[in-house]
Amino acid sequence: MITPSAIWDAFNDPFVNGPEQLWIHVQMSLVALLIATAIAIPLGLVFAKSHRAGSVATTLVSGVGRAVPTFAVMALVAALVTIGFWPAVVGLVILGIPPILLNTVVGIREVDRGAVEAARGMGFTRRQVLERIEIPLAVPLVFAGLRLSANQIVATAALAGFVGAEGLGVIVQSGLFNAQDDVLLAGAIPIALLAIVAQLILTGIERLASPKGLRVARAARA
Repeated sequence: MITPSAIWDAFNDPFVNGPEQLWIHVQMSLVALLIATAIAIPLGLVFAKSHRAGSVATTLVSGVGRAVPTFAVMALVAALVTIGFWPAVVGLVILGIPPILLNTVVGIREVDRGAVEAARGMGFTRRQVLERIEIPLAVPLVFAGLRLSANQIVATAALAGFVGAEGLGVIVQSGLFNAQDDVLLAGAIPIALLAIVAQLILTGIERLASPKGLRVARAARA
């Protein structure tokens, strides 16, 4: 029977090097999420304002991002350039873009038209309407995309070991290949905990970023 102490011992085993692999996994996931966000949100804002062309582009980017296997991208970059950290990040970025992009587009397009027209009636420019009305009101949907993207990135980063990168996936692979359940769980449990922590952090940031009126409305509904 595998006990928590056995899993903890396996995680801290010098040959497993759990703390360092955990830190690498966090770095890899965070860098990929930040890059995906920096690409997807501006694209989402452009596509949301482009109407039909934006809809086609959103569908195309989201479809390609979901259809192309993340590991295949990692392997291709590793074969063409180098093995290690960055091939893994490239694959994770491609995986992370679609949920953020799609939710940004939907969030902007579903903003209450009454609020937009009222702002225009007050003399707001298109940029002011976007910055002061549409983006703040789209925050909940954008962060829903961010949470989904973070979940996928943290979980899929376990594949990084196959392209010469490090991370918790290396521990999982070691446990699988050597039939060591304690080692397997020493990698799998931190991955699950990281996903939970990422969700909690993003939820907290969303609450801070949401307009006060939305926070009050949510509290009233709760």
